[in-house]
Amino acid sequence: MGTNQQLGRRERKKAQTRKLIADTALRLFLARGYDNVGVREVAQEADVATATLFAHFPSKEALVFDQDDEQEQLLLDVVRERPDGVSVPQALRGWFQQMVETARNEPRLAQFHQLIDGTPALRDYSARMWLRHENALAEVIAADIGLSAPDTASRLVARTALGIVPSIRSLDDAAQIIDVTFRFIEAGWAATTAPATV
Repeated sequence: MGTNQQLGRRERKKAQTRKLIADTALRLFLARGYDNVGVREVAQEADVATATLFAHFPSKEALVFDQDDEQEQLLLDVVRERPDGVSVPQALRGWFQQMVETARNEPRLAQFHQLIDGTPALRDYSARMWLRHENALAEVIAADIGLSAPDTASRLVARTALGIVPSIRSLDDAAQIIDVTFRFIEAGWAATTAPATV
């Protein structure tokens, strides 16, 4: 067997173990409450060593946000890989619309949000996570328009766009919130990125 095949199998096994641990943790947290379940119990239930759990997740909070890195990469790729002729705000609007549609088909999503909202440690972790995403998004937007660091416009687009995440959780008026927010962002973006006239 070639080295690439071995690496591929090892990576798949790691991904499967990581998913098993995260799924087990979420099931236990939803059933009994985050504060009522210990890390060792999650490891036992997933049939892995506690050291293995911590090799995949640096903290108990991270067990709940196991797709954090993947979500950030998807978000950044929305800007990096958008089609020609599509503005940054238009691409982000599409991403949010898709996110809402996907959320409508996730039966446990409301429970997941209740778990986060009802647990101070998870609320804090979530806030720090979205701030990281915001900073990363501002960096990518700035790079996209040829800047070496985010300017005010890049930061405002990132902050305003990601700032609607808590508001669209209910899904009831998510479409209207996305529409109004992105009309606002698109107008500001067009004004700040338009070539200066003499």
